[in-house]
This record gives sequence, structure tokens and C-alpha cells, in this order.
Amino acid sequence: MDESVIKQLLQSVQSGQVSVEDAVERLRGLPFEQVGDFAVLDHHRELRCGFPETVFAQGKTPDQVMAITNRLAARSDQVLVTRLSAEVYEQIRAGLPVGMAYHPLARLAWLDRDPGREKYPGVLVLTAGTADIPVAEEAALTAELMGHQVERVFDVGVAGLHRLLDRLDVLRRAKVIVVAAGMEGALASVVGGLVSVPVIAVPTSVGYGASFNGLAALLAMLNSCAKGVAVVNIDNGFGAGTLAAMINAQRFEEEKKDLPQRHRGHGEE
Repeated sequence: MDESVIKQLLQSVQSGQVSVEDAVERLRGLPFEQVGDFAVLDHHRELRCGFPETVFAQGKTPDQVMAITNRLAARSDQVLVTRLSAEVYEQIRAGLPVGMAYHPLARLAWLDRDPGREKYPGVLVLTAGTADIPVAEEAALTAELMGHQVERVFDVGVAGLHRLLDRLDVLRRAKVIVVAAGMEGALASVVGGLVSVPVIAVPTSVGYGASFNGLAALLAMLNSCAKGVAVVNIDNGFGAGTLAAMINAQRFEEEKKDLPQRHRGHGEE
């Protein structure tokens, strides 16, 4: 339940369209809800953090994923399920909320009851290689569900740097950039040295033995000499997409606040 829904409910009580008793009943489950003996859902998270609780499907049984997803969908217009294997999705798809979509490469399922809402431009997602795309798509789809337009540029790693340089126009119009890279993880530093906007580096577990399942890329990104590079955990596309969405939203909110002042300034003599 987001802030606008609460305001609408209170206005309905004020106008007499909804009784106090009905309003209390609707608000009863606002902070949290017990689901069976395995989950306590945080319905207050959207109000506090701007987006509902996300379901991390890995490690949960199919029935648990389905039950949690349905309870979240009963109270939120956007629902996101990460790390959902294709096998589990096929088992439970008939019992999921109507309108639920699934991306097998990203292992992501989502519900968006307001797909036509205005979305902020400015998020760019890059990958070093094709093998990094699953993590990149997790980041991109997360940011899109959170209300942002996302551009994608894949397979522009440092082994063929001319591919990246050919897309400098795309890099320079972005307001926040997510870079997913495995192997030696060098792409994040290169991008950080080309742009003046935040770069969110996502080390992926792509690589041969000495990459240590993404640890080599993680350490390389943490030791980046480029300014403005933040690093999330290995394969954490969801975390990168969320952070990109928060940064981009904050930028737009600040621009909205500045707009009246700019108009006043133009009118002064």
C-alpha cells in the first residue's frame, strides 16, 4: 500500500464514502502480515522505501513463493520475484496473480498493474560480455518496474574497447549507469573514466578458475581508480537496478524542485 492509497482512503472517510470501521479493517494489515508459519510480509515497506517487499525465490518452496506472491499482490500494484527458476515458475504459474510476467534469462517474475505510468529516462545498463546478460537483465527489469526507462548496451567489454567507444553518445546521455562484468571486471573502471554520472558495478560469476566465481571481478571493481564507481555484490542485478532507480528518481525530484526557481529567474529583469 503506497502513500497515495492511504491518502485516498482517508479522504473517503472524511467524505463519508467509507466508514471508520471499514478504514480500520483496511489498515489493520498495513504494517505486516503473517503468512502461514514461514513468512511475515512487510506491507509498510512501500510507504517507507518507495517500493514493495521483493520476493527472493531461491531457497523457498514453490508453495511458499506462490503464497507470498499472492498476498503481496493483494496489496500492491507492483510485485517482483527474483531468482525464480523456470522449473519452479512452470510449477506455480497457474496459481500466480493474473498478469504476472516472467523472464527466464533473468529468472525474474513481476506484476505491474500500471504499465502506462510515466517513467523517468536516464538509466543505462551495460555488459562486458553476452554471458553477463542474465545479471544485467535482472538489473534492467528491476529498474523498469520501479518506474524508469532503461537503455541496454550489451557485449562491449575491454577485449574490444572500440565497441564501447562507438557508443559514447549513449553513455554520455545517461544519468546513472549499471555495468555488469565478469572475468577481470575492468569495464566498470573504463566507464567510470568516461562519464560524469554514478556508475554501479556488478561483478558477475562469469569466468575461468582464477575468477573464483566473481571474486576477482569484485575485488577489481572495489579497487577501481575511477571516481564515482559503487560496487554491489556478485551477481546482484536486483541490488544494482534498485540503486540505479533510487539515484535516478532522486535526480528527477531535485529537478522538479528547481524548475519553479528557474522559471522565476527567467522572468526577472
